[in-house]
Amino acid sequence: MSLLAQKNPAAEAHTDSAAAFVPDQSRAERTTSYAVSDFPVPSGREEEWRFTPVDRLQSLFRDEATGACLEWTETLPDGVTLSTMSLQDWQASGAPAPADRAAVVAAAHSGGVGLVDIPAEAELAEPVRIRLTGAERQVVHGHLMVRVGRFARATVILEHAGLSDYSEMLTVLAGDGSEVTLVTVQEWDDESLHLGQHDVVVGRDAKVRHIAVTLGGGIVRLNTNASYAGPGGSFEGLGVYFADAGQHQEHRLFVDHEAPHCHSNVEYKGALQGETAHTVWVGDVLIRAAAEGTDTYELNRNLILTDGARADSVPNLEIETGEIAGAGHASATGRFDDQQLFYLQARGIDEDTARRLVVRGFFASIVGRIGVPEVEEHLMEAIGRELEGAA
Repeated sequence: MSLLAQKNPAAEAHTDSAAAFVPDQSRAERTTSYAVSDFPVPSGREEEWRFTPVDRLQSLFRDEATGACLEWTETLPDGVTLSTMSLQDWQASGAPAPADRAAVVAAAHSGGVGLVDIPAEAELAEPVRIRLTGAERQVVHGHLMVRVGRFARATVILEHAGLSDYSEMLTVLAGDGSEVTLVTVQEWDDESLHLGQHDVVVGRDAKVRHIAVTLGGGIVRLNTNASYAGPGGSFEGLGVYFADAGQHQEHRLFVDHEAPHCHSNVEYKGALQGETAHTVWVGDVLIRAAAEGTDTYELNRNLILTDGARADSVPNLEIETGEIAGAGHASATGRFDDQQLFYLQARGIDEDTARRLVVRGFFASIVGRIGVPEVEEHLMEAIGRELEGAA
């Protein structure tokens, strides 16, 4: 039994006024397609775009190639290869299809798919690192696939910086029994735009951790979708974001439990400071009828540092079977805990330093799970720089 109401056929047949627009009753009903024509330019009325300032994103919705590229640097451990594949081969690979206008435009006009191949049974001592940097305000379409072989162990770090209007498709195919950590870092200049669709396909008994860190950009909107290619898989979606005045940061997740006896855990934490700082977190979890034995939980916490900032948090859980191990969600948004500040100040720590310590501790529980010490240290330093503006 679904927790969401079923569609009303009579309502679908009625076409007068506002009744002509019938929202999807299940997250599974959203359109996915390789054809740009299947996705109208968003108006902002659609459920998936209602929090997003779509009027500022028109350049990324245009159905046209630009030929522009970001500067690309990579570090590949022994055995890892980087090549390209055609759009047709990507479609035949089992990768999920684009799920919104920006993603399908990126797929159609990227000029090919960058393919990172991690061989079966590889155990990488160092991470795969890819850094993408923009030098000017221009529309760029990017498309990357990370293919991880059976029983491989790997960490992939994808970094974004500089100036660009960037739209991307990213696919991670985790082979059976593999263990993969993907870290995506957004440290764009304040004028940059970044729209991304990240698809993670978890193989049988595989474990995938997707970590999103967003600290820069005028508008950053990431859609992370996880699905399971077999039973026993585990997905962990973690995120850290820090929005300043004028920034819009949006993170959407969809965990589609279709295979039985799989696990998922989602935890995102955000901080906001400054007038008109805006964050959005939407977490959708669907447990289909065949997904018996599912265990899932999602959590979002937001810390408001100054007046004028706004955090929207929307957890959704849809269950079609009663035979599950567990399912739940939680969301909380608030200001500093006065007791924490009082405790630190009572021990001789000034208020500004106490506030920084609280925020660093708030984020450290997620950053510390990346598993690459130099990346963790860099991100905590970056968060510290963000906090300088909150004093």
